[in-house]
Amino acid sequence: MASSCSLFHSSLSSKPNLTFLHHQNYPKLNRPAPTVISCTSSTFDPSHATSSSNNNSPSPQKNRRLADENIRDEARRHRSTAKNTFSAKYVPFNAGPDSTESYSLDEIVYRSRSGGLLDVQHDMEALKKFDGAYWRELFDSRVGKTTWPYGSGVWSKKEWVLPEIDPDDIVSAFEGNSNLFWAERYGKQFLGMNDLWVKHCGISHTGSFKDLGMTVLVSQVNRLRKLKRPVVGVGCASTGDTSAALSAYCAAAGIPSIVFLPANKISIAQLVQPIANGAFVLSIDTDFDGCMKLIREVTSELPIYLANSLNSLRLEGQKTAAIEILQQFDWEVPDWVIVPGGNLGNIYAFYKGFKMCQELGLVDRIPRLVCAQAANANPLYLYYKAGWKDFKAVKANTTFASAIQIGDPVSIDRAVYALQNSNGIVEEATEEELMDAMAQADSTGMFICPHTGVALTALIKLRNSGVIGAGDRTVVVSTAHGLKFTQSKVEYHSKEIPDMACKFANPPHQVKADFGSVMDVLMKFLGDKAPKH
Repeated sequence: MASSCSLFHSSLSSKPNLTFLHHQNYPKLNRPAPTVISCTSSTFDPSHATSSSNNNSPSPQKNRRLADENIRDEARRHRSTAKNTFSAKYVPFNAGPDSTESYSLDEIVYRSRSGGLLDVQHDMEALKKFDGAYWRELFDSRVGKTTWPYGSGVWSKKEWVLPEIDPDDIVSAFEGNSNLFWAERYGKQFLGMNDLWVKHCGISHTGSFKDLGMTVLVSQVNRLRKLKRPVVGVGCASTGDTSAALSAYCAAAGIPSIVFLPANKISIAQLVQPIANGAFVLSIDTDFDGCMKLIREVTSELPIYLANSLNSLRLEGQKTAAIEILQQFDWEVPDWVIVPGGNLGNIYAFYKGFKMCQELGLVDRIPRLVCAQAANANPLYLYYKAGWKDFKAVKANTTFASAIQIGDPVSIDRAVYALQNSNGIVEEATEEELMDAMAQADSTGMFICPHTGVALTALIKLRNSGVIGAGDRTVVVSTAHGLKFTQSKVEYHSKEIPDMACKFANPPHQVKADFGSVMDVLMKFLGDKAPKH
């Protein structure tokens, strides 16, 4: 342990100046209170805590890192040499208690022996050795710091994500910690709600929530390559946002990335991101489902690591958005969380994050989940309306919500599990509904993507039917930044979309370059508010 670290027993009467907070209410765990380790960098791993009777240590002084070291060097210098006691492994998704099938996270495996999905299972007994109050304070203490790697909204929960990875292997852009926006005017004006929030996951490194999962996946690939596993690059099929995140994180790590994109089905803003980050981009004359089929075949033949959400590692990062929502509400649980759904991994990731917080004592319940689909790509909605009987994939039709234009979702079983265990609901949005909802939200100061328009449409329908109450605390998850979808907004406000009224369009007014013409237009705009002469 570096000399700049001091050990404090949690029974000290005067609270030490901790870089990260440590809850002192340990007697209720019926075990010895662990030592609190305070360092000049927030590198404490609770799995390294031990008991101590040293009650006379002075409070540590906060020092700047050495002039010739970066934040990785600083973290390395303060790192504990104690053995990590947390672990995680792959297991078959939703396997019964008698299942003995499992895999190390260092294995390259995407499916169980039966061909089913895999899930990352954490050693919950080890995590439960620390109470919920402890985890709350530890996670809260890391927010807003630059300490490697905890400045990331994902890696600030490292013990719950990839507990065994070396911080040196982590590839992070300090993603996460995204804005939870109080939609005051939108909620009041359009829905009669005063507790409506929008979780802006698109305010992130590459402009979408996919960064949360990709930092985890690329970090593990970085580790695998250092372990000399046969991985020459990372590949994905994408409707845009996955490829942007993959290419950026691979570029940061110096790992080749290969992207399969459906030709002419994503925005230019989405297409240019993997190109700019140096990915090898294949534009393929098919839809997303066709690209997904091809990438799975290719990765079974070549040493290219599969990065789609079939790979359960990404969901470990994405689940931290749920934990983050609870943090931002000071660990109070919202009533509803509405998530757009395409390939359907994200709705399960949110469920998993909320459920871990409940099981580990951070909160006492989980919110009800809503998955919102575009009507042009709605296999989950149809399955839900049929009472979860006889799932059928659909041929996805073109939708402005292009990132969820998926007719045969990989994570259908995960989504159904999450919804059934959260008393969840599935709703859909037509093209006109989602575009109108997007325009309404933008008119109140937001700048959202069409996918968020899908989620807002679901909220509107549930609010109008009385399922969601006026006072219900509701969170709508915005999955991508509106700047990626400016063309759809231009078409809407120009009223250039066939068979769509675009009733909230706000086109510019063409005016002659003279004072009288400008005044006439302004007086008409101001109406009764114009001054009387």
